[in-house]
Amino acid sequence: MNTERWLLLGMLSFAATVHAAPDKLHGEQIYARCAACHALAYDRVGPHHCGLLGRRAGTVPGFAYSNAMKNSGFIWDEKTLDRFLTQPMKVLPGTTMTYAGIPDSKERSDLIAYLKQANDSRECHSLRALPH
Repeated sequence: MNTERWLLLGMLSFAATVHAAPDKLHGEQIYARCAACHALAYDRVGPHHCGLLGRRAGTVPGFAYSNAMKNSGFIWDEKTLDRFLTQPMKVLPGTTMTYAGIPDSKERSDLIAYLKQANDSRECHSLRALPH
C-alpha cells in the first residue's frame, strides 16, 4: 500500500513538471488566434511580433498606436507580456487591442515561449535584413 502511494505521488509530481514546461508547438497553435490581427514579420491591424521581446511598447516605426500604448512605458518581456495578455483592456485602459485575453496561464506561457523562439526564425531574420 505504501509503495502504491509513493508511486502515485511520483507520477503526479512528474505530470505537474511536464505540464509546467512551456510547449512552443502549442504556443504556435495559440498564436493562430493572434494572427487575426498580427503577423510575425509584417504589420496588420496590429504591429508585427518579430523583435517583440525587449522592445519598448508602441515603438514599431510607421504603426499607429493608441496613446495608451505609446505612453505605457512597457518593455515587452515575459512578465509584462504575461500580465498584458491576461486581460489587455484591463491592464492597459485605452489600448486599441480589443482582444479579451488569455485567462489560462499555461496557454500564455506556451505563447510566450513560441514568440521567443519565433524571434530567431528565418521570417524574423528576413525582416531584420530589410532597410528601416
